[in-house]
Amino acid sequence: MSFSQILLEALESLSSNKLRSGLTILGIIIGVAAVVAMLAVGQGASDSITGSINGIGTNVLFVFSGESAGPRMRNENVSRNITQLSLSDAEALNDDVAAPSIENVAPVIQGLVDASYQGVVSSTNAYGVTTSYAEVRSINIVEGDFISEEQYLGHASVVVIGPDLAESLFGQREGVVGETIRISNQPFRIIGITESKGGSSFTNEDNQAIIPMTTARDRILRRRDDVVDMIYVQSIDSESANLAADEMTQILQVEHKIPVGEDNDFTVYTQQDMLNTAAQITGILTVFLGGIAAISLLVGGIGIMNIMLVSVAERTREIGLRKALGATKKDILIQFLTESSFLSLLGGFFGIGLGWVISYAVGKIAEATGNPFYPTISISAILLATIFSGAIGIFFGIYPANRAAILQPVEALRND
Repeated sequence: MSFSQILLEALESLSSNKLRSGLTILGIIIGVAAVVAMLAVGQGASDSITGSINGIGTNVLFVFSGESAGPRMRNENVSRNITQLSLSDAEALNDDVAAPSIENVAPVIQGLVDASYQGVVSSTNAYGVTTSYAEVRSINIVEGDFISEEQYLGHASVVVIGPDLAESLFGQREGVVGETIRISNQPFRIIGITESKGGSSFTNEDNQAIIPMTTARDRILRRRDDVVDMIYVQSIDSESANLAADEMTQILQVEHKIPVGEDNDFTVYTQQDMLNTAAQITGILTVFLGGIAAISLLVGGIGIMNIMLVSVAERTREIGLRKALGATKKDILIQFLTESSFLSLLGGFFGIGLGWVISYAVGKIAEATGNPFYPTISISAILLATIFSGAIGIFFGIYPANRAAILQPVEALRND
């Protein structure tokens, strides 16, 4: 029996009970769509996070206080005292002799605050910075100017805002320089608008308020002495990043008086460290989401097995007649496996389409809520869904097909 004849008979058999076949395919469609959509969400999350990290610059390093600390995370419950990062640490790192691989240093204090203008309130990230911050973070000003040395030393009430914050407060992304907004109920004059970097729901650099650290410490974020939350360090080039990290570690060990052999009370991260951490987290997230979605695909496979068992029971006499006319066990086995595989692959095809629609809808909803997020459907996800759906059809079709194939012709023909 040729493949085209087998396929034609499979189509005729399935079309004879369209409702039952359609409901069986629906189970596979939902399962495949869930797998594709969840993998797309995981890939989108990975792209968003790594894109934000790459946007910082390939030669930027980070220093956080605390052992094995991550961004904005501190180890508060260690057995020994933790020396917090300070402006004096930043000055020590900026020593050309001790750290020849370091180009520039930018200490930062930060926190979440409310910004308002004429009754409109928006939550934003506030950064208290020095004048070197713009260079280290590669911030471009599209309107106005960045914070000057005079404004920093004079504790000026000035602010540079991101385009998203400008749009939230004023309904426009330009033409707002010179306006006065209130941050934590304190008046600040806008002196500049930053260039858009394509903010995401994870780290939106377009929704920020940058103010002089001197002003932020005294009036907004309240830090004692010269304590800073983190320090950005710019190496002379991307190839010098690891060497700069070693120099930073040695300098801070001396500054914090850490005995040889003891753990550091600070953590130095290179951009590659951040990317590796992000990749690990998003990888686990993607596998977790894909695993949950795969459960629904298994349920669809069980549905295929059930429908094929019913089909075998209903077509017992047909099977007996075929075997009596010369059909072999292999012919019957292939016939029923073809039917189950066709159901699964057809469901997989429509499931991929539905998964794309769901992913597109998730992206649009995220964009409408002001948190741009773009799920990405990769070729590997499509291939995985196609192969998995085909395998499901074969796996769950083997038992019913084998049950049909081993029927004895005499017994089958005697069946009422």
